Amino acid sequence: MRTDSTRARFFLRATDSRIEYTEEERRTWATVFRELTALYPTHACREYLRNWKLLEECGYREDNIPQLQDVSEFLKGRTGFTLRPVAGYLSSRDFLAGLAFRVFHCTQYIRHGSAPLYTPEPDCIHELFGHVPLFADPSFAQFSQEMGLCSLGASDDEIAKLATCYFFSVEFGLCKQDGELRVFGAGLLSSVSELQHALTDKSVKKPFDPLTTCEQECLITTFQDVYFYTESFEDAKEQMRSFASTIKRPFAVRYNPYTQSVDVLDNTRNIGYLVSEVKGELCIVSDALRRVQQIEKARMRGKGIDKAMEMSIDEHVENGEQSDESDTHTGYANGVHK
Repeated sequence: MRTDSTRARFFLRATDSRIEYTEEERRTWATVFRELTALYPTHACREYLRNWKLLEECGYREDNIPQLQDVSEFLKGRTGFTLRPVAGYLSSRDFLAGLAFRVFHCTQYIRHGSAPLYTPEPDCIHELFGHVPLFADPSFAQFSQEMGLCSLGASDDEIAKLATCYFFSVEFGLCKQDGELRVFGAGLLSSVSELQHALTDKSVKKPFDPLTTCEQECLITTFQDVYFYTESFEDAKEQMRSFASTIKRPFAVRYNPYTQSVDVLDNTRNIGYLVSEVKGELCIVSDALRRVQQIEKARMRGKGIDKAMEMSIDEHVENGEQSDESDTHTGYANGVHK
């Protein structure tokens, strides 16, 4: 990365590379689709399930393998993330740098049909089932970009630690929900065999602590020796943010959505520009909050008026019924006397 410049540009564009998948590949996809969707209701976290339902819009079906370009366009409209095709593994530094620009690097090949339930390599089933649903979540997308930005300018040792924590959270993480463990890790949510294994008593589970988790060995060709869990999905993100904030760099950075580049905040002028933008955003937030509060107050007043009218009507009806009963009784008594 160029540290001698006040702005680093990293233009990444997904190309419209459409793949004609074979009949065997489509059968493999269909098998995994059936098996995973049967497990998700009892294994996946709420945030994943909520976004999974949206993916039919970009071609997610048992009988169809979505094209990366279609999925990329869907994500772009949801959270600003785009997908960029790659041939295979990237270095941790390059992978995290892509996240800084809301770019996720994806493979396009399908695992071999002889072993559809588990693969040690990140095929497009891993990308599309494991990662994409949460990249459609605005909060998770923001978190992912923050992790990428924190990696820019970091030392090799710090990159390794950040990548390991990312591996055991975003790739293989568990979280508590409603008193039970649920999965949010992409490596698990794209592997039928390991997804089943991770939530059984046979797997080792430990609380997630970035300071110790960063020393854990990442296994690529087999199931993990240990899985880490957090108290909630939000807790996982906050712990990762806290850990990432300890990375020592000679400068700070921010993503500029207008120029789609990274600004290096190494002088008062650039920081001043950022402060001005933040003030503008805060004015918008303040105005929106004021309007929402006005609407809520008007709604509450309306409910109060409606309640008062209901009470008045009830009282009127009750008094009317009592008057009718009195008249009837008087008439009856008068009739007897007569």
